[in-house]
Parts: sequence; structure tokens; C-alpha cells
Amino acid sequence: MATFGHCSPLIFLAIFLSHLAAVANGEDFFLDWHVALNTTIKPVYVDQPVITINGMFPGPLINVTTNDVVHVNVFNDMDEPLLMTWNGIQQRLNSWQDGVSGTNCPIQPSMNWTYVFQIKDQIGSFFYFPSINFHKAGGGFGAIRVNNRGVIAVPFPLPEAEFDLLIGDWYHHNFKSVRDTMNASSCAYHSNPDRMLMNGKGWDKNHSKVQESFTVTKGKTYRFRVSNVGIAWSINFRIQNHKMVIVETEGSYTNQMTLDSLDIHVGQSYSVLVTADQNPADYYIVASPKLINTSDNSTLVAVGLLHYDNSTTPPNGPLPNGPDPFDQVFSVNQARSITWNLTTGAARPNPQGSFNVSNVTLSQTFILEGSIAEIHGNPRYTVNNVSNLIPDTPLKLADQLANGSGVYQLNQFPVNSTLSASINGTFVVTGNHKGWLEIVFKNDLQVMDSWHLDGFGFYVVGFGVGNWKPELRYTYNLYNPVVRSTIQVYPGGWTAVYAYLDNPGMWNLRSQHLKNWYLGQELYVRVYDADPNPAKERPPPDNLLYCG
Repeated sequence: MATFGHCSPLIFLAIFLSHLAAVANGEDFFLDWHVALNTTIKPVYVDQPVITINGMFPGPLINVTTNDVVHVNVFNDMDEPLLMTWNGIQQRLNSWQDGVSGTNCPIQPSMNWTYVFQIKDQIGSFFYFPSINFHKAGGGFGAIRVNNRGVIAVPFPLPEAEFDLLIGDWYHHNFKSVRDTMNASSCAYHSNPDRMLMNGKGWDKNHSKVQESFTVTKGKTYRFRVSNVGIAWSINFRIQNHKMVIVETEGSYTNQMTLDSLDIHVGQSYSVLVTADQNPADYYIVASPKLINTSDNSTLVAVGLLHYDNSTTPPNGPLPNGPDPFDQVFSVNQARSITWNLTTGAARPNPQGSFNVSNVTLSQTFILEGSIAEIHGNPRYTVNNVSNLIPDTPLKLADQLANGSGVYQLNQFPVNSTLSASINGTFVVTGNHKGWLEIVFKNDLQVMDSWHLDGFGFYVVGFGVGNWKPELRYTYNLYNPVVRSTIQVYPGGWTAVYAYLDNPGMWNLRSQHLKNWYLGQELYVRVYDADPNPAKERPPPDNLLYCG
């Protein structure tokens, strides 16, 4: 029998497997973040507090690899309680680190708390942001990259470089003032942002404000990780005279598709490849809001530059045109064309296509309709005419200490019907552990909505207009639906997703539109496994905060 040096094949195999285990376990990353209010940044030329992290707006990049463990020690240097959440990071078996009001007590001013979570079995583009007290309208967000392990190939040639691009709408006013307006009157429904920012920078054709710029070399290809970190508006993203190839969205490699422009809805992230194949010069990068008319002089348009190195030629002509912002057919058709690449691996070596929904058996269906209402004279957003009230004790903590007794109502939420009258309440619904859940999101509003499920990716199987009916399931794409964590719901329309509930915990299901979420358009799904085995769900962390 052949040997390897002084090692037998069995010893060599053991060493090799040990190495693979170390790779699978990932590395530890330790981050210290000081979250504070800064009044000197002025992204829109006015005095307003901006939430910074270590003095940065946007905050620092989290750049990690599948299975790495991230330790984020958050120091709250603001004057009010704070939580951070990790948009799209699935927190496998560990909703204690989710960073939303239903799972965590807030970090009080002048205090700190350390989040510890593993980027388990994920790749892709995501972002983080502050989740309570309307803080997202003041900043505090930043990009997350999760890279492939070295043993798993990326399904496109290695780009020359990668760029993170965070785009979102912004208020002229102090976020605290806007928050007070949200709490006070029906004007909350009509309180729209004033600007669009690109990596925290505004643009005004009449001012010499520095724009966000990305330097490229002719003939090279670059990966842009683009996220809509905004409050209310879907955007259309495009680059003057350049095509984009979409390759990934929120942890899923897509079938590659060449586009002139891409609709990105609130809370969504994409990776696109851009080849610098034009004459060396500067070219406009543009993000304009959907369902709103704008012009080249509008502050509602975010503008940056694609700068060829050594270029001395400024951008030429008007901003590049996108599709009609009111053309819903274009947007729906583009959404339907974004599908899963079944032939490639991602976090695991087996192809994405080995996980499919072509023959699953549904165990539950939730039909959830978003709307607005006046409840006891206050503006509220609702789900099936229920507006969520946030209790003093987080739901997950109440579940741990007293089985939720007195804090929330379990399984009293109308998951398949709309109440005849709008109410406030604190409800939790049960999701069947290791069952397949169908969620049909309905949008009763005349504006775009966007929904997110913490803890899971879901398969986007269908879009439609008007009322959803069970017979419309025949229109679903069950062959290669893309998997993501945030999905748009068009005005007067519906969107259907499938989720496999294999991740025990208390998980937030919410509108990604900030005022909708802040005013009650959310609920919590409790995926419960009675087995105390920590391999099923991790116990509370040693540094658990208590409140309520």
C-alpha cells in the first residue's frame, strides 16, 4: 500500500477532512462600532443629524466569507436606544442575534452590546441598518459582502474589482422630526422623502457637490453590488452607454442576463457586471425613483460617475433615460425574467438546482394584504387589518421566560382573511417547522410595497394583478424561481413566495418601506422545535439583554 511521507492514506484523509472542517467553520472577525449622531456631514446641504458608524456614512463594509463568525461590539453613543439588523443574513438557528424589536432588547445610550453570528451557508450581497426608532431615515447603514469559499467556483470570471453602491431616498429634515410627524397625523401617509443619495452623497446640478465616482480601466470588467437602502421608493438603476449583466441577488446566483437598466426595490440587493468597453471618459451612473416623474435637474435622482482612469472628458449630454417610471408591465416582466442559475454552486458545492420547489407539498398558506387605516385617531399601516404593537418585552425573550404569556397572542392572527375592522395588537403566528409555507402578499395601496422575511430566503414563484385566487397557482414558476429575502408587491397586485421553514426561531415578516413598518405593517412567525438540542436552535447568549 502506498504511503504519503510518514503518513498512511487514512491519516492523510483525516488531515484533509480536518482541513475541510476548519474551512467550513470559517474565521472569526471582531469589529468595534461606535454609533453616533454627526451634524457635520450634510449630505443635502442642511444641518441635520446623520447616524455614523466610526465616523463613517455609510458605515464600514463587512467583508467576510461563507461560514465566518462575525462579532460586532456596538457602542451606542446616541441619545436614544438602538438596534442593528442584518438584512438578508439568515442567522441560522440563532434569531437571538436578529436585531429587531421582537427578538432583542435595545442597546441603551452609553451602553454597548456584542452581536455574534455566523454567516452560515450563505454567499452574496446584503446590507445592515438600524431597525428601531425610525433610525434608518438618519443613516447607520452599510454594505455586507459574503464571498464564496475557495473550494466553490464563482460562475463568472473574476472581476478586476468590486464596488459597493448603496442608494436610497432621504429626508431634508431631522429624522426625529419626521418620526414625530409619523406619530402625529394622517400626514404620515403623504410624507415623502426629498432627495436621493448614492453612497451618502446627494447630487444637485446647480451646486459643485462632489459626486460618488468609481474608477475603471478600459477593457476590464467590474462587479457592482447595488442595494436599495431607501425608505420608500423603488429605483431604476443604469449607467450611461454601458450594459449590465445581472449575476446575483441576495445570496442567489441568477441566470445571467444583459440589461440596459435594472429596477431595484426597497431592501433589495443585486450584483451586476459592467465592462468598461467605451471610449475613455466619464459616464453618468443614475438611479431614479419609480412611479414619480423627474427631470435631469431633479434632486430626486441620484447621480454618480463611472470614471475611466486618465480621463479628462466630463460626462456628455443629458442623463441616460430609463424606462417610463409608470410602466408596471416593464417592471413585472423584468422581475419574472430574473431566475435561479440551477447549474452552479453557491455556499455549497452542489448546484442550486438540487434545491427546488417543483414537487413540494405545502403545509401552510398565508394570504397577507397590506393597507392603511386610522385606528383610535392615529395613522397606522396594517396586515389583514391588524397593525402590530411593539411590546416592552421582546417576543423572543417572552417566549424564553414565560412561553409568551401575556405579551403576545399566539395563532390569533387572521392569516388568510382580512378583519372587518382595523385593530392594533401583538400577534405571533406559528410556522410549521420543516414545512413549506406559501405566502401571498397583496397590496391594497396605490404605491409600491416591498416585503422581507428574516431568517430565510424564499422562492419567488409568481406575480399578478388584481385578486389572487388558488387557481392562479398554475401560473407559478416552479422550475427555476429565484431565491431571495425581499420582494416587491406592485400597486393593486400580488406576489407569491414559498419558504421552507427549517430555521427555528422568532422571525420578523415586514414591509421594507420604513413608515409602513414603523406604523405597524409587520408580524412575527414563530418556527418552533420543542427539542432543546442546541443543534436545533441555539440557547440565549450569555450577554442577553433584559427589558420589559
